[in-house]
Amino acid sequence: QVQLVESGGGLVQAGGSLRLSCQASGSHFRLNAMAWYRQAPGKQREQVASITPRGTTTYGDSVKGRFTISRDNAKNSVYLQMNSLKPEDTAVYYCAADLSGDANVDYWGQGTQVTVSS
Repeated sequence: QVQLVESGGGLVQAGGSLRLSCQASGSHFRLNAMAWYRQAPGKQREQVASITPRGTTTYGDSVKGRFTISRDNAKNSVYLQMNSLKPEDTAVYYCAADLSGDANVDYWGQGTQVTVSS
């Protein structure tokens, strides 16, 4: 069982920045692929960014060059630095863990709201 707890969401003006954090339980965090997803009202949940156990990252096209995912295995944490935020980034952001490395999410966090005002 893995528990994921997100923090760092909030209200920010367009062009601003936020840093999301996800604290994971469990002793095998360093072996897990991690990702951030988001879901806006009326839209499907989409993957924003992912990071492998070795630190290889991928990004959705809409956030490339603006968002950065990182991890600190010593702290069992993964982060999402979000810069140049746009109103269309408004969504609930979820931390996700892939324990088996098959690109399927095994555990979800409870989500944190990010609202970007214009």
